[in-house]
Amino acid sequence: MSDVFRLLGGEVSFYSGKARAYLRYKNIPFDEVLATRDVYRNEILPRVGWPVIPVVITPEGETLQDTTEIIDALEARFPDPSIYPAGSRQRLAALLLEVYGDEWLGLPAMHYRWNHCYEWTVLEFGKLSRPDLSEDEQRALGERNAKAFFGSLPFLGINEATEAAIEQSYESLLGELNDHFGNHPYLFGTRPSIGDFGLIGPLYAHLYRDPYPGELMRRTAPDVAAWVERMQHPEPLSGSFLDEDAIPATLLPVLQRMSDEQIPVLLDTVQRTAEWLDEHAGEEIPRAIGTHTFTLLRGDTGEVSAERSVRPFSQWMFQRPVSFYQTRGKEEKNACDELLDAIGARQAMQVEIRRPVARENFKLVAA
Repeated sequence: MSDVFRLLGGEVSFYSGKARAYLRYKNIPFDEVLATRDVYRNEILPRVGWPVIPVVITPEGETLQDTTEIIDALEARFPDPSIYPAGSRQRLAALLLEVYGDEWLGLPAMHYRWNHCYEWTVLEFGKLSRPDLSEDEQRALGERNAKAFFGSLPFLGINEATEAAIEQSYESLLGELNDHFGNHPYLFGTRPSIGDFGLIGPLYAHLYRDPYPGELMRRTAPDVAAWVERMQHPEPLSGSFLDEDAIPATLLPVLQRMSDEQIPVLLDTVQRTAEWLDEHAGEEIPRAIGTHTFTLLRGDTGEVSAERSVRPFSQWMFQRPVSFYQTRGKEEKNACDELLDAIGARQAMQVEIRRPVARENFKLVAA
């Protein structure tokens, strides 16, 4: 039996970049298999039951899907060096930033891709699905494959009324991250954390590789671009987290932005998910359960609010930092409270998740 893992994914894929960077950093032997039409048909659908990438197949033939579950399963096999900081403040911040990357930065990632790079992306989709076709045939296939992704923009809250706010919020975030990565190679020192891997998904596959936002990042935030490049080719098994559980001051504006923009949405998602589960006992949890309001910060020009889908999966991700915080002892919780007070999120972390969710057989279920 080979000891090589297989990563079924693609360069154009948001979450493949997260899994790939992790595998490279942990120096785990793997082969990347392009998720073509035939790979979807012959491997992904029989194993997972629905079309999704990335998927990791272990040397024993086990199927891992969802990057958070992939990473945690592999951390159990390859624990050193851990990507989870030992310090309570750093670990809480890293878990929050994973949620931010995975569940919020899809807004700018999808906006820039589909509203600024449509033709380029369509061809990329066609190349991924059928590398054997001509470019014209790939473009036509990409148009068909792209319909579901392009059609999802209104459900994410991306429309003419929000596009300018999405761009202004993202460009402000780029500036904040650039200040940080100009002083630190990674979020918490010289070793990437789970927070770095959460951010790399959108910041690589969409916002670095796609031509329009890629040029924007390299021009306005070169230290972010340099971090993206480090994350794609990290020095394996190296580095350390900052001493004394320190949170760099340069990270506070990023965490504050998450606290202001995303955490209200997460708290409402917890409430809406509980209500839905109360009313739909035994039913399969859908990807979206109605809509709610979100607000983006626009620097000096105020705020813009709009509607987007309520996504129960975001609760599953949010449960990770909430559970970590709420299960700390008094001393560790006090240390975390110093951080949470600095970013305005202390009250939010007291939330009662009355109806937790879990993942079973690659689907979300009531816990």
